[in-house]
Amino acid sequence: MADLTIDELASRAGVSVRTVRFYAGRGLLPPPKLRGRTGLYGPEHLARLELVRELQALGLTLAAIEKHVARIPADAPPEDVALQRALLSPWAPERPEEMDRHELDRRAGRHLDDDALRRLAALGVVDAPDGDRVRVANPALLGVGAELADLPMPLETLVAAHGVLERYTAALADELQGVFQETVVRPYRERGRPPEERERLLELSAKLKPLMIQSLVTSFQRAVDDAIRRTVPND
Repeated sequence: MADLTIDELASRAGVSVRTVRFYAGRGLLPPPKLRGRTGLYGPEHLARLELVRELQALGLTLAAIEKHVARIPADAPPEDVALQRALLSPWAPERPEEMDRHELDRRAGRHLDDDALRRLAALGVVDAPDGDRVRVANPALLGVGAELADLPMPLETLVAAHGVLERYTAALADELQGVFQETVVRPYRERGRPPEERERLLELSAKLKPLMIQSLVTSFQRAVDDAIRRTVPND
């Protein structure tokens, strides 16, 4: 990639020049090369900028992002930074969206009255409405969340069920992430980050998410069937 001005870097990354300057001021980007009085940026800056945006999509605070980026060696090649982003991005949630009530109804496939919005807010799908605008915290769950909100079920039942799912899926994700880091990422780093392994890791990260989700759904279905069978008397 040819050297970029700060305007070109911002355009390539989809952020404002002000954002680039802010990140640079916080030490999230290395200093640019200088050609006269013009700062020039390269692939290492773009890779780090994209990594920061991915970490933001995961909901990390600026302080947490700074700590994470500080652990990356200053001379890390762009390919290694890009790999870190690739290992994160397949699991990153959809970014929140703000929309009006008409667009919300269209995306949900049904009219959502105030009571439905309260139920969706309790499930963490949307934030409390602000006038005619609604912030959808998790657009991927809007459709299924709307169907759940329509069920003739007490709100406390929905909230309790949502809490159970959140608690156990969070524990499962932590354990799976630990296994992946310990058995895949750490050996790769200890072997000096060989380029041929980097390519395999990039391919693995692209395939891992759909396979893990399908495995989780299938395992959960089987576990629910087992739980139902245990409630049926044997005699």
